Amino acid sequence: MARAVSLFAVSLFCAATYAPAVAQESEAAFFAGKTVRLVVGYGPGGGYDIYARIIAPYIAKNLGTNVNVVVENQPGAGGLTALNRVYSAAPDGLTMMIVNGTGAALAQLAETQGARFDLGKISHLGTVSASPWVWLVAPNSPIKTPEDAVKAAPNRMMWSGSGPMDGLSDGAAFTCEALKLACRIVIGYPGSNEAAAAVAKGEMDSVYVSDTSANNYVKAGNNRAVATMGREKSRFFPNLPTIFEALKLNEEQTWLFDYRATVENLGRILIASPGLPPARLAFMQEAVKKALTDPVLVADGEKTQRYIDFVDAEKTRKAMLQAVSDLTPDQRKKVIQLITTHEQK
Repeated sequence: MARAVSLFAVSLFCAATYAPAVAQESEAAFFAGKTVRLVVGYGPGGGYDIYARIIAPYIAKNLGTNVNVVVENQPGAGGLTALNRVYSAAPDGLTMMIVNGTGAALAQLAETQGARFDLGKISHLGTVSASPWVWLVAPNSPIKTPEDAVKAAPNRMMWSGSGPMDGLSDGAAFTCEALKLACRIVIGYPGSNEAAAAVAKGEMDSVYVSDTSANNYVKAGNNRAVATMGREKSRFFPNLPTIFEALKLNEEQTWLFDYRATVENLGRILIASPGLPPARLAFMQEAVKKALTDPVLVADGEKTQRYIDFVDAEKTRKAMLQAVSDLTPDQRKKVIQLITTHEQK
């Protein structure tokens, strides 16, 4: 009897291990020889396009035999046009997208016209990279610390941005609200380069940018860093205080900066259409994980400052839900107000 029970247990174990293996082989066979589109919601040559082209061969290698991952640029509406298309694409796994997670989350939260997707239903594959953001001023600015800005609060501070939910403008909005600064946020600059240049020239007072961009501007002598705007220190500015270290913050200020950091940490995420068969989604998630943790890819990214900071699919999904769903009505109202009230350049 005991031997029969043992044999039954062994057979159950074998079946349990055999089924996933068969599923993996079946999914690898599905992708074999096929072309997968990796959509970029911006034009060629930008940061998202460069990241897509760096990671595409590694994803292809891990999806199966003779898989070709082709980067396809679909610019429009800050990436929202492409995201809408991917959201409604066939749920077969042959379409992926590298998405500005921060912009997508804020667009859904604000119910922006043209945002026809639900990030809670989309198929999450993982986070490629995310950067802390940094507050910059001109080299000769009298503002050297956040405390200097608070003391000068009666004076209006000009912040430069490109779009209403571009990271630059909404990051500035959160900062001004949390610190009760008198601010004017001006959008219309083509990108972070031009926004930072406006500060360097004295046209604007401050700009809020990713630490990778901030590193370039500071090294060139065009800007000076005031603080890192989340709890995590920047790899480029290890001695620069975070906003939490620079000031004693009350509960409301802490929530505003922590929420903003949560949204920023969404970074560049990889997604596929909703409704994928569970086995295919699991296979794609594993392929992306292997690709983005490949030591060769990580090392190549570091050489060009295209850092790979992989976060798995489940943690990415939870962070996205925290950004768009886990808000009280008052918090939601406050966030929408902050990200939709700017002045056109």
